[in-house]
Amino acid sequence: MRTQAVWAGRIFQGVWPPIIFGVGFLALWQWFVEVRDIEPFVLPKPSAIFEQLRLHHDTIFEAARITGANALVGLAVGLVVGVVAALLAARLRVLDEMLTPLAAAMAAIPIVALTPIFNTMFASTSSTPRRLVVAIYVFFPIFVNTLRGLRQIDPVHAELMRSYAASPWTTTKVVRLPGALPFFFTGLKIASSGAVIAAIVSEYFGGLQKGLGPAITSAAAASAYPRAWAIVTAAIALGLVFYIAAVLAERLAMPWQRPQGELS
Repeated sequence: MRTQAVWAGRIFQGVWPPIIFGVGFLALWQWFVEVRDIEPFVLPKPSAIFEQLRLHHDTIFEAARITGANALVGLAVGLVVGVVAALLAARLRVLDEMLTPLAAAMAAIPIVALTPIFNTMFASTSSTPRRLVVAIYVFFPIFVNTLRGLRQIDPVHAELMRSYAASPWTTTKVVRLPGALPFFFTGLKIASSGAVIAAIVSEYFGGLQKGLGPAITSAAAASAYPRAWAIVTAAIALGLVFYIAAVLAERLAMPWQRPQGELS
């Protein structure tokens, strides 16, 4: 019980500063808009945004669910492909020389160029183009960080495994994979919130008119700017959910590396 109380106290210490900052920032925002008499199409009040969230919470939640599903599927695909590619590249030099430039090239492809191409390749009612865009976006941080971790093997550990006549796979499983976990989760935390961004951006360019991206554009086109900002707020919340899930996964996988007095 004492340990749980101490851990709960540490969580609270890590949570309350951003909460206080957020409340203060919203209060300052509300005051600034009212004092300056700023028009809603320039910058709506936080109170107006939260009112739109209350009035349209069902529609916004459904749009967030669709975008979240696309981001989650794309994240899972990119994660699996990135880890497998990193394992192969760490084992075979020729694959390393092939995959590393390919990963860099994929990271340089703009999302706005990929989405229309994928929309012409698949049915307009399919979510596949958006999920492919997310998977491509996610692949690079997962691949690069995991590969770096797999290469960071302690010479003493490598010599010990050779003295045991361990196979390359055994060395990878016992030494390289555990050592690569911090690097992998660094890539995952980058990719998790980025997956939501990629999913929303890919929704702007054709395909299914569902999700947060089309909802933002339709609200802005109808001059419903507080509602558009409310949907943006939902997008931010969705990105935070993905990031927090990645942080929790890291805590569960590596409890021995939990920093003292920190939440993230």
